[in-house]
Amino acid sequence: MKTTPFTNIHIALGAKMHEFAGFNMPIEYSGIIDEHLTVLNSVGVFDVSHMGEFWVKGPKALEYLQTITSNDVSQLTVGKIQYTCFPNDKGGIVDDLLIYKYEDEKYLLVVNAGNLEKDWDWCIKHNTIGAELENASDRIAQLAVQGPKATEVLQRLTSVNLSEIPYYSFVTGEFAGCKNVIISNTGYTGAGGFELYFYLSDALTIWNALFEAGKPEGIKPAGLGARDTLRLEAGFCLYGNDLDETTSPIEAGLGWITKFPEGKEFVNRAELERQKKEGVTRKLCAFKMIDKGIPRHGYDILDMEGNHIGVVTSGTMSPSLKIGIGMGYVKPEYTKIDTEFIIQIRNRNLKAQVVKPPFREKK
Repeated sequence: MKTTPFTNIHIALGAKMHEFAGFNMPIEYSGIIDEHLTVLNSVGVFDVSHMGEFWVKGPKALEYLQTITSNDVSQLTVGKIQYTCFPNDKGGIVDDLLIYKYEDEKYLLVVNAGNLEKDWDWCIKHNTIGAELENASDRIAQLAVQGPKATEVLQRLTSVNLSEIPYYSFVTGEFAGCKNVIISNTGYTGAGGFELYFYLSDALTIWNALFEAGKPEGIKPAGLGARDTLRLEAGFCLYGNDLDETTSPIEAGLGWITKFPEGKEFVNRAELERQKKEGVTRKLCAFKMIDKGIPRHGYDILDMEGNHIGVVTSGTMSPSLKIGIGMGYVKPEYTKIDTEFIIQIRNRNLKAQVVKPPFREKK
């Protein structure tokens, strides 16, 4: 298995480790619920160094990105970030990703760890106009410092004014004495906070500085288990569950990142434009359990008469709400708020209700 610069620290701290996307990653330390609530109430640190980072550079960078992603990259200004996806040629999604506009002819793409090789191959295959591509994944580490007290802790370690970094924006500066650290405000927990991107050689310096600075707030490391429950409560999609090669961005409720400006000829534009205009046969919705039970990926969704109408893609027992919550694809007529349907959990038919995400208010 691959490792991150922090793997030995996770093991020394007694983290429950497991393979994820080819990496030996921490799933939990003190427990998923404890870590989840720590992030919501104070500050937690996630090692997300397994994520992939690609640089796209040169005079053809923008033109290239416009052909391979669904969102309108021309709207990005330096210091801003865009959520987007790589559409495939069958109506589905190769991956969802973030694009950072670093300079006028320099962009950073942040992709999911599980899709790293697939994404890189896709980017190379579709680079027919001579953009400069560089896979920097093995040279960049990343920590996500999340929670309402994250800004307070991080501010002790940098002269960059963190309160002046708006949502989906970033600054490159010095952090904990380390130069050229990207400090970005995107978040995947709905709890506030920042992501730090830095060279591998700075990893231990930054980790140690963070945990020293955060002692008064009770800072804790958090694993992928809590990251998943937090993102689900926040209503964010997870690739491999809610998004995959067979789900279109229109079906997934990502029409807002699927733009059709004149001159932007991207992969499978015509089909996605048709879907946006004519509608789709299934849509992603969020639901909460009325009956007691925990929905899981792959469980069947039935209408109140027992007819199959869809499938659960993500589900958990919400640590905040203390009820089962989930997302799934159903026929469009069942996505209206307050609609009730049935989740089949271990041969039991349990009632659920469609709700508007997020499940808890974002901070």
